[in-house]
Amino acid sequence: MSGKLYFVPTPVGNLKDMTFRAVEILKEVDVILAEDTRNSGILLKHYEIETPMRAYHMHNEHQATDDIVRQLNDGQQIALITDAGTPGISDPGYFLAKACVDHQILIECLPGATAFVPALVVSGLPNNEFTFVGFLPVKKGRKTKIESLINEKNTLIFYESPHKISRTLKDLSENLGADRRASLSREISKKFEETLRGTLAELTEITEKRNLKGEMVLIVEGFKN
Repeated sequence: MSGKLYFVPTPVGNLKDMTFRAVEILKEVDVILAEDTRNSGILLKHYEIETPMRAYHMHNEHQATDDIVRQLNDGQQIALITDAGTPGISDPGYFLAKACVDHQILIECLPGATAFVPALVVSGLPNNEFTFVGFLPVKKGRKTKIESLINEKNTLIFYESPHKISRTLKDLSENLGADRRASLSREISKKFEETLRGTLAELTEITEKRNLKGEMVLIVEGFKN
């Protein structure tokens, strides 16, 4: 009988956002696959979780997946976590999920933290229909990707790091329109959580003047005729 793979969301900021069930699963499985074992070690120690960890990230997921599938076929129960949020959403997870589906191995994803949901809700922009873009390409394909979004009517959701946010806002402002409404959320659920709202041009100016820190979620208004 094959084992089971659990996708377990972890807090995007406040450690208290961990669910009771997530802690329970992480204590019960045979091994935890972690994007960064050092970062995840802090979380596991906080909740007194002593389950062994194994590194699983974008640089080794292709090589490691076959071995993990074999372990699952041997009956092991395995959980996948990332540094923050739900595995597979702009984080490692898709490749392993596909392999499990191909081998008819049970997969379960627990509900839990995902950074873009609170950012979208508090943005004040339409949230009934949205397009999740995630991280834009850094170099190759970046311009093409942005241009493909110019006429997208759904609200757009981007992830970005603090040292690239000014460039991204500038590129979007130049291509989508400087007057597009937008919302920038950072440090979600942490002590210094902040959401800035304005046009793409206004947010570009703010990020060029301020040294903003923390992972960011950018919500941008869709195209209007």
